[in-house]
Amino acid sequence: MILFDLKCAKDHVFEAWFKDGDSFTVQSKTGKILCPVCATRDITKAPMAPRLARRRAGEGRSSNGTPDPEAEHIAAAKQVIEALQHKVEENCDYVGENFAEEARKIHYGEVEKRGIYGEATDMEAGDLEDEGIEFHRLPRLPKSDA
Repeated sequence: MILFDLKCAKDHVFEAWFKDGDSFTVQSKTGKILCPVCATRDITKAPMAPRLARRRAGEGRSSNGTPDPEAEHIAAAKQVIEALQHKVEENCDYVGENFAEEARKIHYGEVEKRGIYGEATDMEAGDLEDEGIEFHRLPRLPKSDA
């Protein structure tokens, strides 16, 4: 595994792990890498500094103690994702691993139309796309105890 600093066309810098350098190249060329701040797919490798240990208390701040804009962007993106996750959970029915089956029933009029969310494998998602069934993959954050 290798960690790269990446940069989007709008100068947002973020990190991503890859199996190797070739994996980055393949994923970049096929548009599979997405900026977590602005969702652009125009991504390049950013210059990397040596990885130095830092104290937990300093996280979210630069070495001189000023706010770190990158950490602030990531925190803002997490807030948006958490709000979206909360909205979906409030307004839709959780169907768990039966997502693909329930989506089909709704699409083909076998059950009343309603918002659902749950899990689907990549194969199930591909099959739903092939059938023309509209759905969206949403990023999920783990629930925190704090």
